[in-house]
Amino acid sequence: MNNDLNENLNFEVANSYKRWNWWPLFPLYPYGTKKTIIKEIVPKMIWGIEQLQGLYYVAVPIRLTVVKVPNGLMLINPLPPTKELISYIKLLEDEHGPVLKVVLPTSSGLEHKIAMPAMARYFKNAELWLCPGQWSFPLNLPLRFLGLPSDRTKFLLKDGFPYPEIFDWISLGPIDIGLGRFQEIACFHKISKSLIITDALVGINSKPPELFEYDPTPLLFHARDKGSEKLIDTLDQRKKGWLRLVLFASFLKPHLLSIPPIEEIIGNSLRPGLRNLRSHLGIYPFCWEEGWEKSALQIIGKQKPLLQVAPVIRRLVFPRAKNEFLNWLDKLSCLKGMERVISAHFCSSVEFNNYECMKLIRSIKSTDWDNSEGNYNFLSVLDNNLLNLKVVPKDPLKKFKD
Repeated sequence: MNNDLNENLNFEVANSYKRWNWWPLFPLYPYGTKKTIIKEIVPKMIWGIEQLQGLYYVAVPIRLTVVKVPNGLMLINPLPPTKELISYIKLLEDEHGPVLKVVLPTSSGLEHKIAMPAMARYFKNAELWLCPGQWSFPLNLPLRFLGLPSDRTKFLLKDGFPYPEIFDWISLGPIDIGLGRFQEIACFHKISKSLIITDALVGINSKPPELFEYDPTPLLFHARDKGSEKLIDTLDQRKKGWLRLVLFASFLKPHLLSIPPIEEIIGNSLRPGLRNLRSHLGIYPFCWEEGWEKSALQIIGKQKPLLQVAPVIRRLVFPRAKNEFLNWLDKLSCLKGMERVISAHFCSSVEFNNYECMKLIRSIKSTDWDNSEGNYNFLSVLDNNLLNLKVVPKDPLKKFKD
């Protein structure tokens, strides 16, 4: 009896360290309980703090980057500050000094913006730096209503930049996306030769991220071929599930994915061993067609992460602003000594130097960004529908040309 009580108590304590009570504001998996891990990316200089985030078990890592600055730390791309996350930052503060700046370098990434007010409340003495053009959804509220105190909030570009002597700051956009604007500001940490970005570029490899070692449920759920199959944890199933998660996260609806008839979905549900929320009661509304794995391997690196423009960003944000993206890459290619890129999603660190940057520029120039074939079909249809409904403008740069 005492052992059972102790186990229950330990479970509750562990969960309390992962709890995020504000999850209903932006209900993304894993909702109110978020496991957090930390990785040292550049010894004694840069760390990545990671959680999972997604929809319907389609979860990928999202990353807060911590950089050592004079007399303390700077946080870039906020995450929900659970007790577990704060405990990692406290350990870094004990060694390197307090958090001095918290930077939200994107105007459009809702998954990054949602945690900024909570970060502001926790780090009461830190300066807050925001990308200009902030907006909220579904109501576009003033920043003070969102919990960002005006007395210590500054804007990148307008108010300068944090630590310009050790960082170069390079803006991508602004781009008019209808509801608001897309803009993100990358920063190049000269000392570590690291480029820190948000959403525009991602590196993806074939190995499931470390976070899934704590709970592989999303991988196992999507590794199945029908809802009547149990969630079986094997290395092959984890790899299979990861490939499918990558396709979902990259293209929203991959072209070799179909929805089975409703009677088939219902018929496969509630089988023995599946009558639980973890397996969604056996409800699995997906059918993968032959060739899906080959399709996934086209955007995944084998020996090292494959660096690429995030497909959703490419097809929904930049199809009519390709030159804006190329101009940003041109500026990145001039950064002296660049060695790596640290993105807020997928792999934490990807080799990225001037040669790789120029190689990416050449690849983009020879690629049709209006592609509507294969995996891009759903994104293309979505983009055209948004255009026809006048949700997004035909000229996304017109508003900012003057």
